[in-house]
Amino acid sequence: STAADNTRLNARDKSADTMKPTDQPNNSADIKVAAAVRKSIVDEKSLSMLAHNVKLVAAAGVVTLRGPVASADEKIKVGKLAASVSGVSLVNNELDIKQ
Repeated sequence: STAADNTRLNARDKSADTMKPTDQPNNSADIKVAAAVRKSIVDEKSLSMLAHNVKLVAAAGVVTLRGPVASADEKIKVGKLAASVSGVSLVNNELDIKQ
């Protein structure tokens, strides 16, 4: 087996342009949207544990999704779930497919 190489992801995550969970605004509207998106993802029992634990940030109607999911179908499904939440105007689906 080969050793894990997260160099590309680590470099991306160090960029100031990359949205991280610590960038979540602390206003009630954004927190409410983030909680609703999280609930819609967790309530979907067909998703893997990876998908249930994706990182998300909601800011001014824009939801950024990050982290690994089990498949391309799961990536699409999580993005659609986020987009269907009231208050979400745009989804930046930056999910990675675990291989």
